[in-house]
Amino acid sequence: MAHSEDHIALAAEYALGTLDADERAQVETMMAVDTEYSALVHAWEYRLGVLNQMVGSIEPRPIVWENIKAAIGHSTEAQAPLVLPRAEQPAPPPPEPAAEPVVAPVVADATPAAPATTVADNANVIQLAGRAKRWRNVASIATALAAALVAMLAVQVYQPDLLPERLRPKPQIQTVEVKTPAPSPVPSAQYVALLQRDGGSPAFILTVDAATKNFTVRKVGADAEPGKSFELWLISDKLPRPRSLGVIGGSDFTARPVLADYDAGTINAALFAVTVEQAGGSPSGQPTSAPVFTGKLIETVPAGAPPR
Repeated sequence: MAHSEDHIALAAEYALGTLDADERAQVETMMAVDTEYSALVHAWEYRLGVLNQMVGSIEPRPIVWENIKAAIGHSTEAQAPLVLPRAEQPAPPPPEPAAEPVVAPVVADATPAAPATTVADNANVIQLAGRAKRWRNVASIATALAAALVAMLAVQVYQPDLLPERLRPKPQIQTVEVKTPAPSPVPSAQYVALLQRDGGSPAFILTVDAATKNFTVRKVGADAEPGKSFELWLISDKLPRPRSLGVIGGSDFTARPVLADYDAGTINAALFAVTVEQAGGSPSGQPTSAPVFTGKLIETVPAGAPPR
């Protein structure tokens, strides 16, 4: 339902508390029958409530109430009607004798409606004056509301601690993702075994990484016979028989991950041996000839040592 400007102004003044008793009763009646108008009044109360929150309550001095009571009592006495005793009231005058009817001549240009026109004009003036006063009050309310909002914004920016808790601006949290470089992996220990015959020149160099247990065999001074293959074995007193680590390839380097099946103690104490087998390795999984090259691991790089 659309409301007139006067109704909106009444809602604002009702929220401000500047209406007289009749106007307040009119607004409350409209609120009771019109939910939209009731929401309009509540909206004005919410807007103007900021003004009440920006200032603290001030207790008037006792002399103020005494002056008000004295003024009210004096006004009441001044406006009390004069009531005469029944005995002193004057008697009504005797009725005058009826006069003979007099027929007045009709005047064509008489204007009897002039007093009514004057009353209508005065009513319009009074209505316009009341409307102008009401809108002046609304303008004053809007100005005060705008000033209060500006003051509240300034306090929120510069001194938010002075405001009530629910009016303080909420802290803005900004999440910043900081990427830190991944820690450098700790170098693992490195072991090397020289696989050679009777203390002669090494034929193979076996390198083992302690962390991954991967090994690499580098061929140095050994060449396989035609139709034959070199096969690497792990021999340990913790194992019932030698374990094959695979055939050493024909290239210079051969890498295998098969040491992952053994614990570090077994690997570090084991004897690594190379036998000559038929092409492709031993078919039975056991050495078919005596080892031709052997060696044990020694630690060359300790664990956690920085690279050079």
